[in-house]
Amino acid sequence: MVRALSRRCSIQSWGSFRIRRTNHDDHDDDHDDDDHKQQQQLRTIDARNTNKPTEDQPPSIGEAPKEKPQSDMDQMKERFAKLLLGEDMSGGGEGVSSALALSNAVTNLAASIFGEQGKLAPMAPERKARWRKEMDWLLSVTDHIVEFVPSQQKSKDGTNMEIMVTKQRKDLLVNIPGLRKLDTLLIDTLDNFGQEQEFWYVSKNDDPENESSRREGKWWHPKVKVPPNGLSETSRRWLLSEKEAVSQVLKAAMAINASVLSEIEVPESYIDSLPKNGRSSLGDSVYKSITVEYFDPAQFLSSMDLSTEHKVLDLKNRIEASIIIWKRKMHHKEGKSSWGSAVSIEKRELFEERVETILHLLKYRFPGLPQSSLDISKIQDNKDIGHAILESYSRIIESLAFSILSRIEDVLHADSLAQSSSSNSDDDATRLSSADSKTSHSRVE
Repeated sequence: MVRALSRRCSIQSWGSFRIRRTNHDDHDDDHDDDDHKQQQQLRTIDARNTNKPTEDQPPSIGEAPKEKPQSDMDQMKERFAKLLLGEDMSGGGEGVSSALALSNAVTNLAASIFGEQGKLAPMAPERKARWRKEMDWLLSVTDHIVEFVPSQQKSKDGTNMEIMVTKQRKDLLVNIPGLRKLDTLLIDTLDNFGQEQEFWYVSKNDDPENESSRREGKWWHPKVKVPPNGLSETSRRWLLSEKEAVSQVLKAAMAINASVLSEIEVPESYIDSLPKNGRSSLGDSVYKSITVEYFDPAQFLSSMDLSTEHKVLDLKNRIEASIIIWKRKMHHKEGKSSWGSAVSIEKRELFEERVETILHLLKYRFPGLPQSSLDISKIQDNKDIGHAILESYSRIIESLAFSILSRIEDVLHADSLAQSSSSNSDDDATRLSSADSKTSHSRVE
């Protein structure tokens, strides 16, 4: 509109100028040069008004307004504003605690970065840069979580004095650098798969074979393919070494996560939801299996139906609940308790030790399990910001390590199938050759 109006004004000025020249033909010819210069100026102004964009010019029809990309400072302000508001953008004070807001921030960031990592392939550079940048922002909070520790200082007169100085809290000082190193190792592992590999991925919809998938139900994962004769020995050995390295990262992350969760107090709301005795929590059949005279944890797990993730998680929830019940009973053994007791302290300690062994085996046999009811309750009720960051960061690394480990196992499984198929084909060919040889020999005779 501004552009059209400018052009219209220019045309009107030019029209007025032409009329004035017509009415004053009797003027001297000396004015012709001035008129010619004015005409050139008007044409120049008209061209500028036509081609030059104006700041107030609206976008063309159908053209979306361009948004300026946020600077790092603006993004950081937005992140920490949400944390300070406790995710309550109304500002009404109904938000979650700072610890839970930070935990959710780490979890959501990881979901947006690693949620699409369904292949053994390097991360996109922009996603990798965003992960490192925003994790640095969130982890910067831990630099200001300190404790007082004694320190020696020499005064001006040479006297040694003991004073209290601030230092980053010990659990953060030890675990944050370790978690950063594990984080880097996993991203470097993905980068290692950027080189030419002997396997590739295809969409399950594009796969011509109708064989059943190993990860039944997980249709969103691409399917791995290997050469007909399988991987080369060099590639297979390299994959096995990568698998071992990722397994060590997984174990370290699980150990840190378990240690942090053990430091978080069990919420009263979780305790109030528990039954009054461990037998009710475990169920009669599981309780009888655990309280036998001779107990074998491996045999116990082999007798349980652990065919689905839901059944494994249900057993884990029941075992954790029974441990809390028995610990509380032993803690209140000298006082009156509404929980009641028909089992001696010694037997209860024995049963607790057995279920803790089972729980340990479950965690390491099924590392990709979702969080248990106890874990969720602790995370939601926790108010310690240091624990919140350590728990969420270690959980994210644990999840990523398990995902990479699963993808490596998928490749090795496809390699095993290809080798088996190739071996069967060779055996069939050998048998056919042997049969043909015998037939020819009998004909000669």
